[in-house]
Amino acid sequence: MSLLESLGLKALHRLDPERAHDLSIRALERGLAPLHGAPVTSDRLRLSLAGMDLPNPIGLAAGYDKNGRVIAPLMRAGFGFLEVGAATPRPQPGNPKPRLFRLTGDQAIINRFGFNNEGAEAVGRRLAARPEGIPVGLNLGANKDSADRAEDFAQVLIRAGASADFVTVNVSSPNTEKLRDLQGADALAALLDRVLAARDSLPVRVPVFLKIAPDLTDPEIAQIAAVARNARLDGIIATNTTLSRDGITGPHAAEAGGLSGRPLFRRSTRVLALLHRETQGSIPLIGVGGISDPQDVWDKLGAGASAVQIYSAMIYQGLSVAPRLAQALDDRLARDRISLPELTGSDAARWI
Repeated sequence: MSLLESLGLKALHRLDPERAHDLSIRALERGLAPLHGAPVTSDRLRLSLAGMDLPNPIGLAAGYDKNGRVIAPLMRAGFGFLEVGAATPRPQPGNPKPRLFRLTGDQAIINRFGFNNEGAEAVGRRLAARPEGIPVGLNLGANKDSADRAEDFAQVLIRAGASADFVTVNVSSPNTEKLRDLQGADALAALLDRVLAARDSLPVRVPVFLKIAPDLTDPEIAQIAAVARNARLDGIIATNTTLSRDGITGPHAAEAGGLSGRPLFRRSTRVLALLHRETQGSIPLIGVGGISDPQDVWDKLGAGASAVQIYSAMIYQGLSVAPRLAQALDDRLARDRISLPELTGSDAARWI
């Protein structure tokens, strides 16, 4: 981490977390944030994921650039791929503030944003105007007051999906009431039928991913894997934030919302390993949750991920964390003489 980035992080951490987040977006818009430039890449790091060519397997999770305002600068931050959103059919303000909390001692955050965004059309226009480069996906959400949330996912895909390199059906946010009910086998199968029909109406074929929660039981994970296989999904992202507060301390531990960051690592990695077992490697998996150092990346890949995504680590380590993780992974792959496909799922049994 450079001195400039270190000083910037210290300054942001003196501010309210949501104000700090907004200022970081503005800094990227105005070219004031230090960026790595081209993604770290090599023959060892390059991979194909759901038909997309990635320079490295370190991605940015949805939630940071909700409205697609800083896609171009983030493409120069060292990531191998990005995901923006979640976007909903209509703009909505999200939940009342305050709704973002740092748990510095735990290297974690709690958020209850509630899909605050400018709507599918606005995000879609920005996706369409982005420069060429790394793949950029769109996280699909549903409006809080929607009477038909399955239709909301389909509508976001129809309105903005053709401008994305992939889309993610987000049925796992804990901050929209009853959204996680859509993870049940019957409801999920019906939802995916609607989404895939909408995808088939687009002029291009866009890979469809599913993002699931870390708070599922083993039988529920098996059911989701079966539904995903039957639907021929292009990938599963494991996982979203957790409602658990196991081992969390500090003044904000009791705040409502989804917990992410370091405490989520073991729980989300176990879900990832279970998915790898249930899908038998037939569906690409993207590991998310608690990644903060090179060993975490290695463990996620070993548990079954083909690629990973980060977010909370940036709050504590800055944007330079992405190229650092990619370079460390490349170095270890070379040292251990193992390829990414060989690493994926090689240690899954340890997490179950």
